Amino acid sequence: MNGNRFGRLFQLTTYGESHGDAMGVTVSGVPAGVELDEDAIQAQLDRRKPGQSMITTSRGEPDEVVVNSGVQDGYTTGTPIGMVIQNKDARSGKYEPYVTAPRPSHGDYTYSAKFGTRNWGGGGRSSARETVNWVAAGAVAEQVLDASDYDVEIKAHVNRIGDVEADDVSFEQLLANSEENDVRCADPDTAAEMQTLIEEYQEQGDSIGGSIYFECRGVPRGLGAPRFDSFPARLGQALFAIPATTGVEYGLGRDASDVTGSERNEDWTFDDGESFDHVESEEGDPVPVGNDHGGLQGGITTGEPIYGEATWHAPTSIPKKQRSADWETGEEKDVQVVGRHDPVLPPRAVPVVEAMLYCTVLDFMLLAGRINPDRVDNSPGQYDTDYHPSSPDNQ
Repeated sequence: MNGNRFGRLFQLTTYGESHGDAMGVTVSGVPAGVELDEDAIQAQLDRRKPGQSMITTSRGEPDEVVVNSGVQDGYTTGTPIGMVIQNKDARSGKYEPYVTAPRPSHGDYTYSAKFGTRNWGGGGRSSARETVNWVAAGAVAEQVLDASDYDVEIKAHVNRIGDVEADDVSFEQLLANSEENDVRCADPDTAAEMQTLIEEYQEQGDSIGGSIYFECRGVPRGLGAPRFDSFPARLGQALFAIPATTGVEYGLGRDASDVTGSERNEDWTFDDGESFDHVESEEGDPVPVGNDHGGLQGGITTGEPIYGEATWHAPTSIPKKQRSADWETGEEKDVQVVGRHDPVLPPRAVPVVEAMLYCTVLDFMLLAGRINPDRVDNSPGQYDTDYHPSSPDNQ
């Protein structure tokens, strides 16, 4: 089975199934000399883990990460970082009825049609539980960027659930408010409406979809390449890989189809040293007047904030009765998916989106040479660095 690796220089390779013994990720391409805070990795996993509120699955996974390679005395060594998260609360027995009677709109039949077998407990490899690995890798990428000379900030929030949509919010509001409610919406009033709507569907034994707005600041100009390695293309791949993603758009997105070229095109001006603090540019540099492109032109970053939206369909595991076709018995029958499932996906997908943004940005930064892939302080070969315990200077 291919498709278990993401990235060119900063690479994450993952393994694990929803109800297997453990989930795991190997992260390659991390420069040496980064002080790696394992508690910060755990904090990101805690944002994604199940059972954190009444509008998430009740599966009781602690999602405790163990870092077992690539770090010495708290600093990265430049070798692959291995991380493992044990599965503690798997209950596969509830999935036995669907071994040969696929659940509607799941990957059950397609996996079996491809491989002739599958790990059927909890959805196996197709389960969104696998994104725990991505969040761990994203937490590492975030720390590498924090240790660099660049001030990259990434934040996302739930901007729509069903037909309840939040007003536009500032980046400062994203930072301040998105973690203050269970929905992870930076508009508190709308968050309350979203919560009510989710609970209504939950009581009906149903589920509902929604979307996430994301924004990246501090990303320099010139990242990405035209065509297949464009920044939006590879970021789109990262976001579409998240289970249940149905759409990704940047800037005006779909609304761009309703405006003329003259309306969408952005005039150029010069950075006056005062008006473009949100843009990665120097005084006197050419800068676009607006940002309807979402920080991307010609597939390459402009230095403006990169922003957009990703959409999720409603979770497919619902307790309502549905119909299936059992290929072993040859009968059609009613099935009822029992177990512990999320009634909505975006609230727990926010840290996953942020993680894939961090991974994508860092990969492009390494590819462009903006960050030295050998040592984050750009000083390879100097063994007597301050942190090394055997340095003569530290005796």
